[in-house]
Parts: sequence; structure tokens; C-alpha cells
Amino acid sequence: MALKTFELLKGCATHEEIMKVLAGVAIDLGDVIDDVSVVEVNPLKGAMTNEVFEVNWPTKSDSHLRRVLVRLYGEGVEVFFNRDDEIKTFECMSKNGQGPRLLGRFTTGRVEEFIHARTLSAADLRDREISSLIASKMKEFHNLHMPGPKKAQIWPRMRKWLNHAKSLCSQKDINNFGLDNLDAEINMLGELLSEGYQDIGFCHNDLQYGNIMIDEETRSVTLIDYEYASYNPVAYDLANHFCEMAANYHSDTPHVLDYSKYPDLDERRRFIYTYLSSEGKMPSDAEVEQLVNAAEKYTLANHLFWGLWGLISSYVNTIEFDYKEYSRQRFQQYWLKKPTLLT
Repeated sequence: MALKTFELLKGCATHEEIMKVLAGVAIDLGDVIDDVSVVEVNPLKGAMTNEVFEVNWPTKSDSHLRRVLVRLYGEGVEVFFNRDDEIKTFECMSKNGQGPRLLGRFTTGRVEEFIHARTLSAADLRDREISSLIASKMKEFHNLHMPGPKKAQIWPRMRKWLNHAKSLCSQKDINNFGLDNLDAEINMLGELLSEGYQDIGFCHNDLQYGNIMIDEETRSVTLIDYEYASYNPVAYDLANHFCEMAANYHSDTPHVLDYSKYPDLDERRRFIYTYLSSEGKMPSDAEVEQLVNAAEKYTLANHLFWGLWGLISSYVNTIEFDYKEYSRQRFQQYWLKKPTLLT
């Protein structure tokens, strides 16, 4: 597939610009791209806001192929996060031995190291061994020392998103999705869930299966895509991961959430016990229960967060996905679970 594929997908970065960056990356890696026809571009599936491609070319020394990943940023996503901050996070993660290396940048995307590992499937999240590996990796991730304010970012971010959603939405959508009521809900949740001591860590905030990779030989887990990463209560990140178990973005109806697949209490306890014990200290039953309960309450914040994300995305993103229906399901789950979780 010719490199003009990039140009067809995104008009902001030209074919020449991407080619120039790839040629520079090739030189840095000890190769030479002197003929565009030797470059092979293969689209990868599963991204929800970006377009991602595996790009190959022959190495200079032998017949093996050099592989990199090219990420083209989704349209309109600047409302969700600051791209410069995300790049800083990406680079800092690399320095901490986490995730792929940043190899090059262009106007509307970047070139990353290609990780030779398998992206997880929805079913993998329910595999006990893989789930245990994810729990330990989350604890390691949460303990990273990263730039940025070390306090909960979820509340100001949601308020910003709510204001933006209101500015984009028709009055019909504002009414249908109850946006005029959400200011009060966000304020109430922020006060209620922030009471008492909270363990604040550097959170991924988008730990769906497509953002987790595993090396089949070493069983090493890598978390990727840090666009939404920031400091937050670790209970929020755990809640986000549990909520993602209801999703299968590779089904015929990728926007449909099946909450019968939400992990039961024993599964959540097992995950959190592994999370807390991953550094060698055995947690008490009370410590496990405290975090299990906190994570369950934080599912409410997750539903509002991703409900707003879906609604905004329906106006700014052109990827084929029923964002409004996804949003409707998240808000519906919020109102369904609120009475029992906040009693």
C-alpha cells in the first residue's frame, strides 16, 4: 500500500512531510529509504480516536524488515487533552522504561517504536493470569513520578468537557442527555468521593483492552496510549478498567456495552488484592474492601466522563462509531447505579 494512504486519511500532514520524517527515522535506525516503493503501509484496527499503521521497509544490512508504528491524530481531539502535554508524558514514560519510544513527529501525528507484542482482546481481560499481570502493571504505573499537578484531574476535566459539550450540542441533545443537570452531579460526586484520604497516583485513565499489550514469550505487559493519562485517585483508574470489561470494540456493534460482563465482587476483590500485594506487602481484608468500595463508587465518575467524551466525539470525530449511543448507555448506567452506590 502506497504512502499516499496517509494523505487520503488526513489532509493536514502532507505525504511529503510524513515521508521526510520516516526517512529521518530510518537514518536514525541505521537504514536508508531511497525509494518510496519499498515502504509498506498496513492499517491497524481498533483505535477509537486515532488512525494507526504498521509501516515496514527493508533494513540496510539484510533482508529483514524494519517496523515502526505511525499514529495519525484524530480530528477534533484537542478538546480532550493537550497534545504537547501528552507528548511530554509519552517521552517521560519512555525514559521510565514504559511503553514504546518516540521516534519522530509531524504536524498531525508521530512515529513510534513498534512493540513486538500482542494487543489484548476483550476476552483476555477475564483471563485470570492476564488479569493478574494487568493488576501488577497498574500498581507499577500508578507509582511513576511524572510531570503535572499531583492531585485529582478528573473533576476540572469533566467540567471543561461539560461546557464544551453544551457549546456543541443542539438543544435537543442537551435535553435528551440531561446536560443541564450534570454540573450539579459533577459537583456532588467531587465532594462526596473526595472525602477522607485518597491514594493519588499517575493514572492511565483509559485502560481498555486495546491499550494493553502482552509479550507472549516473557508474559510482560505494556500499557500504551497515554492521551488521557494524569494524576487521579487510583480508585478511579481501577473503576475505569472494570467498566471497560463491558465493552468489545471489535464486535459487529462496537458501541454496545454489555454490563452482564462487568466483573462480579469476587473478581474485583481478586484484582485489587493482586494490585495491592504486587510490591510484596500483603494487604489486610479491610484494605482490600476499602479500595473495592471506593472503586465501585468511582464507576459513577467514569460513566459521566466517558458519556461526555462520547457526546463530544459524535460532533468532532469522523471514525465510524455510534458515539451518541455509546454516550447514552454511559449516562443511563450512571443514573441506574447512583441510588445504590451512594446510599
